[in-house]
Amino acid sequence: MPARMPRGVTRRVDAMRQRLAHRREILEAETDLDPALEQVRVVVAPEPRGYDSDRTHPVPYAVRAAADWSWRLLAIVAGLALVGWLAWRMRVVVFPVVAATLLAALLWTPVHRLRAVGWKRAASAVVVFIGFLVVIAGSLTVVGRAVGDQFGEVVDRAEEGLGEIQDWLAGPPFTLSAEQFQEGIDRAVEALGQNQDTITEGALSTATLAVEFLTGLVLTLFSLVFFLYEGDRIWAWLVRLFPRVARPRVDGAGKLAWRTLTQYVRGTVLIALFDGTLITILLVVLGVPLALPLGVLVFFGAFVPLVGAFVTGALAVLVALVANGLVAALIVLVGIIAIQQLEGHVFQPFVLGRMVRVHPLAVVIAVAVGAYTAGIIGAIVAVPIVAVANTVLTHLLTGATLPSTTPPPRPDNLPPERATPAPRR
Repeated sequence: MPARMPRGVTRRVDAMRQRLAHRREILEAETDLDPALEQVRVVVAPEPRGYDSDRTHPVPYAVRAAADWSWRLLAIVAGLALVGWLAWRMRVVVFPVVAATLLAALLWTPVHRLRAVGWKRAASAVVVFIGFLVVIAGSLTVVGRAVGDQFGEVVDRAEEGLGEIQDWLAGPPFTLSAEQFQEGIDRAVEALGQNQDTITEGALSTATLAVEFLTGLVLTLFSLVFFLYEGDRIWAWLVRLFPRVARPRVDGAGKLAWRTLTQYVRGTVLIALFDGTLITILLVVLGVPLALPLGVLVFFGAFVPLVGAFVTGALAVLVALVANGLVAALIVLVGIIAIQQLEGHVFQPFVLGRMVRVHPLAVVIAVAVGAYTAGIIGAIVAVPIVAVANTVLTHLLTGATLPSTTPPPRPDNLPPERATPAPRR
């Protein structure tokens, strides 16, 4: 049986039928159409609407169009600014939920596969969550041991590297003497002593940030568990908050946004692993100390597109300069640039695909705005927000729908559709 339409929709359809019947009677009377000949469907062309339709308006249509666009754009900008302000004021809650959403997009695929083979919701979510914690804890343990084992070697080689740098600065074109070099170091130490109060205040603010970080970490893990356990149910509940007529489009836009976010997070992890692995291999071949910790740092830095891996790679260049000399530092710099070019032109387009492809200018602007407004967290989440917004807006503006597994029903016993020209007056 066909589904019953809502009462409000039924009233509107009946009113439309009455108007069309009245219009049909007028057309039949003016065109001498015999209703006994055949049944026809009347399609009346809508009256043209626009700024050109009213020629007697005192304000030119171009000015009216610009004014309409201006206040609408101002309303959109004001709404976005209000949302950003509220998100920043509630950042202790908003940022952990956003981080949990990104992690859920990364871990949702193994959870879905475990459910497909017969695992329960709770079992699949708990197993994937615990496995994620084990991987993170194991990585931090390996990095901590590597730093502890090589710290003494780094200090010794750093002293030798500083001596080489001092000898290099003593030659042309700098020609700095040992006294001038030591004087610069003494001035730096004196500046630190004079700014001791500022450093103390920074330490207190750092302690506050540490408390906020721990609170956010607990909230992130707590949210992640529930996203993995019943993320689809949470989304279904959110869709039911919208009007019944808008639910299909909202659900389609949400699923497309989730697909885009999942593909972006998965591709970003692969790109970060690509950068970190190649840079670690390069540092190991050159004999640079702390190769594994530096590679892990590059891995996390690659989550900031375009600039993250290069900035964290600069630290590897500095360590190579201090520990291995100028030639090794130049080789590391050239290697990092080559890896970035290979990743940007070959690996990244292949991994991310067409769905999350964003123009490089948009990426740079998004990263800059995110870093300016919310620091490193804003720089990380800016690009996925832009990618998801681009996909959702394209979906809503074009009216596209996600492919369905069942074809839509076709109405039966409809009269042939034929347009009747409007009578001349």
